[in-house]
Amino acid sequence: MSAPYISIVVPAYNESRRLGTTLDSMRRWLDARGTPGEVIVVDDGSADGTSELAESRRVGDRRVRVIRLAVNRGKGAAVRAGALAAGGRVVLISDADLSTPIEELDRLLARMRETSSDIVIGSRALTGSQVEVPQPIWRRAMGRGFNLIIRTLTDLPFRDTQCGFKLLDRERTAPIFRKMVIDRFAYDVELLVLARLAGLRILEEPVRWRNAPDSRVTPLRSSWNMFRDVVKLRRRVRTGFYRAREGDPAPTGPTGPAESASSPGVGGSC
Repeated sequence: MSAPYISIVVPAYNESRRLGTTLDSMRRWLDARGTPGEVIVVDDGSADGTSELAESRRVGDRRVRVIRLAVNRGKGAAVRAGALAAGGRVVLISDADLSTPIEELDRLLARMRETSSDIVIGSRALTGSQVEVPQPIWRRAMGRGFNLIIRTLTDLPFRDTQCGFKLLDRERTAPIFRKMVIDRFAYDVELLVLARLAGLRILEEPVRWRNAPDSRVTPLRSSWNMFRDVVKLRRRVRTGFYRAREGDPAPTGPTGPAESASSPGVGGSC
């Protein structure tokens, strides 16, 4: 197999029910475009045969790779493991439920090229975003509140940090992943904060999205844990914790997003 241009990283915890459909969709996307690529499934300590299902796809397609974490550590830990194992020039982080269809990758790739961005994050909260199946209203309200907290504590300008569809320049972001320590859902915020501090160009791009009812986010506990992790992140930045860790890329370009929008967003976690 030729060296991949794109690595698609799929963090998965007890996803045997829907992972097969997701992997088939990703393989079809690669086939249709003739893009050299790989799909890396990171099994985050599943107990339902997630790894076995992924391995069954690997038998017929060596582009599929499987990484197994011995115990459940969290989405952040799984994404970190996959991103650091990736061999592609660019890396897509995609949720296992494909709430954002894989076809939206075409848009993100084009925008990355057009804007010379290092990171392009899918967003459900901008003009042009298409939320085909919305979350329940209480989830949307919690999402707005969490996004406001994030923007207040971190100065991130983005309307949606938590959508699980992010395209990264591997070489530019690998040093950041080596610094990251948040293992669960607030890893997105840590990634974006460290990327801005490193001077990387970040673009927030509207995407299509539909709510998957079988979410791994538990509203109260997950929200509290995410808030706590963001507070710890703020403290680590202020005390120079990340500067002491290896892997910081030399700052180049402006600190902040390549583009951002000021339209109100729906927030939430996917």
